[in-house]
Order: sequence, then structure tokens, then C-alpha cells
Amino acid sequence: MATLTDTASYTSRTADVRNWLGKAQDWLDARGKPAWLAAIVLGFIIFWPVGVALLAFAIWSKRMSSSSSRSCARRSRHSFAMGRPTGNSAFDAYKADTLRRLEEEQDSFESFLARLRDAKDKTEFDAFMNERAKRSEGSAES
Repeated sequence: MATLTDTASYTSRTADVRNWLGKAQDWLDARGKPAWLAAIVLGFIIFWPVGVALLAFAIWSKRMSSSSSRSCARRSRHSFAMGRPTGNSAFDAYKADTLRRLEEEQDSFESFLARLRDAKDKTEFDAFMNERAKRSEGSAES
């Protein structure tokens, strides 16, 4: 029969293993794909089920796909460059004018949506009041 100390010891060992695995994963992530590939190859050399497990984890967690990291880097560079002047005054003026016009269109669209929501709210409130008036008339006649 397991005692409380045995359970605490097991829980502590499990936490240590998880902590160690998390540190190993962070270490491999910091070094990129070559480190993951080396770990997978070493896993196959040392004990093939470890290699299979590492390969499955790398595929499942998408650590081997390059498209996500490239698109993320491309997006961050693109968003950073949006506010920078290009050095061409004509293009910078055109860009500023276009951005101002788009902001005005966004503001007018948002005010249109607000008016639309207000009209819908008023319609729903009027319908509620009419229904309430009908109910009170029906209960007064009874």
C-alpha cells in the first residue's frame, strides 16, 4: 500500500522530469531546426523508440515546418515598414493621402454601423413596448 510520502515522492519526480523535458525543449527551440534534427538522429542511434517519439513530437508541434516562421517574420517586417517614409516625397504624400482617406471612410462606416445599431435597438424596443401594451390591455379586459 502506497503511503503519503511515496505519493509525494512520485509527484516530485514527475514534476522534475517535466521540468527537465521543458528545459530540453526550450534549449532545442533556441537552437532551431538543426538541433531538433540532431536530437532525432541521436534518438534513433541510441534507442529507436526515442527517435520515433522525437520525430512524432517535432511533426505534431510543427517544429519542422518553415512556412510559419517565414510568414511571421515577413509580416513583422511588413508592418514595421508601413510607417516609415520611403524617401520619395511624391509617394509619401500619396501614401499619407490614401491613409487619411481610408481613415475617413472607416470613421464614416463606423458611424453608419452605430446608426444602424441604434435603429435596430429602437425597433426592438418599440416592438417590446407594443407587446407589453397588448398584454396589459388583454389582462385588463379579463
